[in-house]
Amino acid sequence: MDLAFDRQHIWHPYTSTLTPLTCYPIVGAEGVLLEMEDGKRVIDGMSSWWSTIHGYNHPVLNEAAHSQIDKVSHVMFGGITHQPAIDLCKKLLKLAPSSLEHVFLADSGSVAVEVSLKMALQYWHAKGQPRSKFLTLRDGYHGDTFAAMSVTDPENSMHSLYKGFLPEHIFAASPKIGFWDEWNPDDINSFREKLSIHHQEIAAVILEPIVQGAGGMRIYHPEFLKQVRALCDEFNVLLILDEIATGFGRTGKLFACEHADIQPDILCVGKALTGGYMTLSATLASKDVADTVCGGEAGCFMHGPTFMGNPLACAVGAASLGLIEQGDWQLQTKQIESLFSELLPKLKQHELVKDVRWLGAIGVVETHTPVDMEAIQAHFVEQGVWIRPFGKLIYMMPPFISESHHIEKLVSAIDSALQRPECFQ
Repeated sequence: MDLAFDRQHIWHPYTSTLTPLTCYPIVGAEGVLLEMEDGKRVIDGMSSWWSTIHGYNHPVLNEAAHSQIDKVSHVMFGGITHQPAIDLCKKLLKLAPSSLEHVFLADSGSVAVEVSLKMALQYWHAKGQPRSKFLTLRDGYHGDTFAAMSVTDPENSMHSLYKGFLPEHIFAASPKIGFWDEWNPDDINSFREKLSIHHQEIAAVILEPIVQGAGGMRIYHPEFLKQVRALCDEFNVLLILDEIATGFGRTGKLFACEHADIQPDILCVGKALTGGYMTLSATLASKDVADTVCGGEAGCFMHGPTFMGNPLACAVGAASLGLIEQGDWQLQTKQIESLFSELLPKLKQHELVKDVRWLGAIGVVETHTPVDMEAIQAHFVEQGVWIRPFGKLIYMMPPFISESHHIEKLVSAIDSALQRPECFQ
């Protein structure tokens, strides 16, 4: 593999062309293992950024892809439909909160968020009450495209350098009470205040339910989310839930909003939708939202990605949701959560560790000092695991099929890294 060319010409995510980081060549994958060019196999603790929940090279997903590619890989979705899209959307609506009746297919998580924001804007325009603001939370993350960035914390995120160009929205304080802690009613005060003052200009609230992902891997109390839903109802504001990272079992519930027993007006899903095989996302809306949008001046929803409803992706997505329907994920995520609850607290003995937290198949170690990415990545590979930290967060989101010894090895590798000062700045 020509790694010199890669280093000189290929721009990897969140890296500098001036000082490119080492990239590790992968030539194959099976189950929870990634195979490197030199034959070394490492346990994937990241599910390729939350997505590969069923593991790699899965026979059911492979068969779905092979079968569909011989029929039609892609066809425009404008004026055309096909069975893979119908199969996928049937399964998706069966699994999703019952408030949602319409599915808009898109290409990626960020695009799903863009679609949700446009839906909310068109909704109020159709009502003759144009609203241009969104209320969201500090420490949130919703994607890297411009509208998605605008509802991502502008001060405390990787997108702060775009401040001044992005639309300015309204940010409430992020929840402070953790998932396992005793609820404090004061935690909702900032959100309530912002919504009370600005509700007539707010098209929708958008937030990540229960787990704030790339903004800090924060896991908050379900009561906060329950009160958000009640306040949106009180002030007549739409609620968008971004379940791109948390959807399809990652938190131990099929959707994270189930921890609070609430339903959204609009829901964004992606990542694990195809089991990590293909890029695909969806934005689901209630009948009221969809019909109101389409009853407005435009007469339709004004969005249409070229690869919307891609048959190959839809076929794999339907197969992935079929695996979800079998229900194995429930026991799998429960077992992973049990292991995290046993193993992660032991890491608090290290002086470098500020906090540990977990929920479902998510495990987080927060340190006082940022990692040295080059050094800690090399150490993890040496230990036989693939974990990709950022900043002060060493986090795991392993495939659901991971067994006890896989989880133990992931945590052991973090334990050993915490004993190596060179792995931190």
